[in-house]
Amino acid sequence: MVERNVVDGPLWHSDDAPDPVELGFLGWLLVFLRGIPLAILVFGGLIVLLAVRLIERPIFGVRRPVSPFIPQFVCRNAFRILGIRIETSGELMREQGAVVANHTSWLDIFALNAPKRVYFVSKAEVAKWPAIGWLARATGTVFIERNPKKAREQTRVFEERLKAGHKLLFFPEGTSTDGLRVLPFKSTLFAAFFAEELRDFMHIQPVSVVYHPPKGKPDRFYGWWGEMDFGPHLLKTLGARQQGRVQLIFHSSARVSDFPSRKALASHCEQAVRHGHALARLKK
Repeated sequence: MVERNVVDGPLWHSDDAPDPVELGFLGWLLVFLRGIPLAILVFGGLIVLLAVRLIERPIFGVRRPVSPFIPQFVCRNAFRILGIRIETSGELMREQGAVVANHTSWLDIFALNAPKRVYFVSKAEVAKWPAIGWLARATGTVFIERNPKKAREQTRVFEERLKAGHKLLFFPEGTSTDGLRVLPFKSTLFAAFFAEELRDFMHIQPVSVVYHPPKGKPDRFYGWWGEMDFGPHLLKTLGARQQGRVQLIFHSSARVSDFPSRKALASHCEQAVRHGHALARLKK
């Protein structure tokens, strides 16, 4: 089973059991018609990315002038293959800093990478996962450890990446949900940005991620949470006769130095994401 809490946190569980996966003949046909091109796209893109990084890394170091366009191409076309529409409002900030979003599904990684070039922040254990870890490292994921002894080292990594113009993205809920709610943001995940080296130039941009299900399907159709296995959820997504859409709402960025504490900043970002999420669901 692939884990969904890429940043440390307890799994969220719903009071209601996940909806059963029922495909039928047409569903299985769609699994193959979408799944084979998707696999070729993802793994072919990974091979191209690794080849580009062999040349790019010795020349440019931490800067990535070419390779980020490859994951973006893969993610955009993955949604085209799946048939899921992406709608965006607002713009990715120009300032140096991080992006924070609510977390619903493994699809978030594709959705957030498709319109904008971002780099994910993940717990260190993900680097060791088969396949997922290789993909994460190749795409420039920043791995963090909840170890006070590593705090200074991790701050240096953040500073290097941010000053290279990278937009770092993490999920402050610490886990994924059914997509019908936004969980409280964990303020501890904002602590690193108050380091002396980062605070004065750092900005944080909240983003609301809202999934709208296919017609006639439950609102939580794309949600992936708790102990749900990745395989059945992938099959359900591939085999959907009709697809829905995902809405990305980029809110105004906030300067870290304008906030007295990590808790105040986390609360501000949470409220922006929660408001955007609720408004988008009302307008569906």
